[in-house]
Amino acid sequence: MKAEIISVGTELLLGTTINTDAADVALLLSEYGINVYWQTVVGDNPGRVIEAVQRAKSRADIIITTGGLGPTCDDLTKSALAEAFGLQLELDKGEERWLRELWVERGYTSIELTPNNLQQVMLPEGSTALRNDWGTAPGCTFKADGVLVIMLPGPPRECRPMLEYRVRPILAGLSDSVIASHNIHFFGIGESEMEYKLRDYMEELTNPTLAPYAKNGECLVRVTASAPTREKAEEMMAPVIERVKGMFGELAYGMDSANLAEYTTKLMIERGVTVAAAESCTGGEFTTAITDIPGASATLKGGVVVYTDEAKHKLLGVPEDLLRDKGAVSYEVAVELARRVREKLGSDFGVGITGLAGPDGDGVHEVGTVFISLADKDRVWVREKHISHRERAQVRLYACQNAFDMIRRYLDGYDVGEIRVDP
Repeated sequence: MKAEIISVGTELLLGTTINTDAADVALLLSEYGINVYWQTVVGDNPGRVIEAVQRAKSRADIIITTGGLGPTCDDLTKSALAEAFGLQLELDKGEERWLRELWVERGYTSIELTPNNLQQVMLPEGSTALRNDWGTAPGCTFKADGVLVIMLPGPPRECRPMLEYRVRPILAGLSDSVIASHNIHFFGIGESEMEYKLRDYMEELTNPTLAPYAKNGECLVRVTASAPTREKAEEMMAPVIERVKGMFGELAYGMDSANLAEYTTKLMIERGVTVAAAESCTGGEFTTAITDIPGASATLKGGVVVYTDEAKHKLLGVPEDLLRDKGAVSYEVAVELARRVREKLGSDFGVGITGLAGPDGDGVHEVGTVFISLADKDRVWVREKHISHRERAQVRLYACQNAFDMIRRYLDGYDVGEIRVDP
């Protein structure tokens, strides 16, 4: 089966809103072996929406639309779809009753349910309403001209649960196979090198399949299998996953994690260890990445941004002569940052990050030079990285990723890096 996703909204065309709905829809369709051959984004213009739908119905078996189901004048998806398929809009009495009850439940008794609000429950004739328990505009589905149409609201907070609880059962009834996938995550290897090492194995496989990707300084390999059931797909993927992990060893850090920061933070929580950080060029991004994870209070003791030499000396006691003689961007200062923040905050680990994110150098080091340190009660490890030809944000991100990688290697029993000092 071939599917087309039509996303309606001028804000998507202008770039003021990122179209996450299309990605969510595509991922769900892929689970059921339904191929998405086309994605269309169209503004809030009835003529262009009708044109997009007519083009889609000529080439796709399934059309899923997102957006344009609300009460405002630019919410025109239902009327455009109805016209494109030669259907009339009809009041869905069940959804009208539900909407009126919802109005009362929300305490809107002094506000009349206006015609524009009732427009939300006007659906193409022959439709089955898809109750929207996360908003006020129901979705709907119908089949006409040999095409299955599914209409969904645009706001992601509504679209995502609608996909899971309303659309998934529909798709499950259409497909005799399930497509399942897992992402194996790696840090410390580039996409091209990974693809080269995997190439022969990738060519051997037909089902499951492998596909490498690069993502924000990390790499992942997606393992995908098609099978009659989820259980069978998992059984097929298991030996492939183990072989891929074995090919790259300690570079593989997890499966289906959001990123290295999430994996490492959860690992620290699981192991019951604490961390404190002293950050210079990253400006608090390392500790922010930890606090983004629920339960972070169990592992993060605290952090300090020591952006200047003065702050390094006054807040952590880094010797002034060391800063003067070695410079803030040095492994010696990185050592002191990790040691001193661990001691001051009483954590199991101390992390220090210092470097040059750009755009200017310091006359000694090139832009992109960073030193990342990790201290436990006995030792300090330091990584020196040269992240050249990258924007400031990328330099900061990669520096933080290295800090997380050092911690996860420590906890997973791998070599952390070069030992610079044994305090």
